[in-house]
Amino acid sequence: MNDILRWNRLADQSLSGALLSREDARLVLSAPDSELLGQLAAAYRVRSSFWGHRVRLHFLLNAQSGLCSEDCHYCSQSKISDAEIEKYPLLARERILDAAARAAALKAGTFCMVISGRSPGERVFSLVLDAITEVKSNYDLRVCACLGLLTADQARRLKEAGANTVNHNLNTSENFHTEICTTHTFADREATLRNVHDAGLSICSGGIIGMGESDDDIIDLAISLRELEVESVPVNFLIPIAGTPLAGLNKLTPSKCLRVLCLFRFILPTQKIRIAGGREVHLRSLQPLGLYPANSLFIGDYLTTAGQSARADLEMIRDAGFVLEMPDGTALEGDPLAGLELGDPMAPVGYAAMADRSRGAGQNRADE
Repeated sequence: MNDILRWNRLADQSLSGALLSREDARLVLSAPDSELLGQLAAAYRVRSSFWGHRVRLHFLLNAQSGLCSEDCHYCSQSKISDAEIEKYPLLARERILDAAARAAALKAGTFCMVISGRSPGERVFSLVLDAITEVKSNYDLRVCACLGLLTADQARRLKEAGANTVNHNLNTSENFHTEICTTHTFADREATLRNVHDAGLSICSGGIIGMGESDDDIIDLAISLRELEVESVPVNFLIPIAGTPLAGLNKLTPSKCLRVLCLFRFILPTQKIRIAGGREVHLRSLQPLGLYPANSLFIGDYLTTAGQSARADLEMIRDAGFVLEMPDGTALEGDPLAGLELGDPMAPVGYAAMADRSRGAGQNRADE
């Protein structure tokens, strides 16, 4: 079959709501680089059917760093990590509101608050709830909370506080999960997502590619997200951070990352697919092509690793002919860089640098 016809057939299946066969999913991930543009064009057919030419921005705040009891092998904040990262308890309310103001200034549609740890204790959880309520009352932002494992009651209280979404990544397939974490199970993560769903919150969940998993594990992860009716899917590409057990893994190529994004779009046609941590490292000069299957990205830094400048992200979106999506889902009219001046400290740096100035701190951040 003609290469372009093959990928358009998969796009047709995806648009009809049909799940790709495992054979076809494997073909997406194993196709030669010469077929990549055909795959991207087919994936864009699906993406544009549901999301047009819009790109939604998410702004990530690492509101509590390190100090985690879990042994996630990819994570610089885990108890088994020797990575030299900044560690601190929950940021003061003023710092959280400062970050929300920056998110609004950068035209982000969603403000993501992340805290490290297995599950939040009552004191920290109450402070997070208060912060969410204040952010919602002061800024036109959707709020996503990433707080670890959650009970049904905690999910309900997040909904009452005004949170729109909860992020809790599956990270990998059920089969591969024990290779990257032993302190909690894949079922624990699924249970949190069900609690979030039952509370009436939107589910954000994705994974990390490049941890040594097989192509079948990537396929299984995408299918699990589909079965859980996840609405927003961050796709991270492993940043092998020194001091973590996965520090030596670096096998991803830009074309492999783009094929993964195409696969996720074919299997998850209606979902918001976000290019998350590692895009600058692994997609490199091909980052704009990632916006053909994906319709969302993080602007600024991640959890413990730095992203590229906000200005570079906005220029990339504009130059590729995409338009920003506002919190209400409408397209931003005009230049996304309007109001951002060269040398403006709000324009080129992520929150990590802002936190550095306020605390005299060290490193960055990454969505894990």
